[in-house]
Amino acid sequence: MSDIEIARAANKKPIQEIGAKLDIPSEHLLPFGHDKAKVSADFIKSVSGNKNGHLVLVTAINPTPAGE
Repeated sequence: MSDIEIARAANKKPIQEIGAKLDIPSEHLLPFGHDKAKVSADFIKSVSGNKNGHLVLVTAINPTPAGE
């Protein structure tokens, strides 16, 4: 399967559901659609002392057709 086929076949879960499973309060999630969100810096700071977790930052650039 190609990457696009895998992505299209994926069953996405609502980001609020994923946040709840990770104990991230909804007021600390800034949703972008139903399946992605930013986590507030305040929440990241509040859990920075935890020894049992990892932070994974995912970034991407999606230019417009004009290349901006």
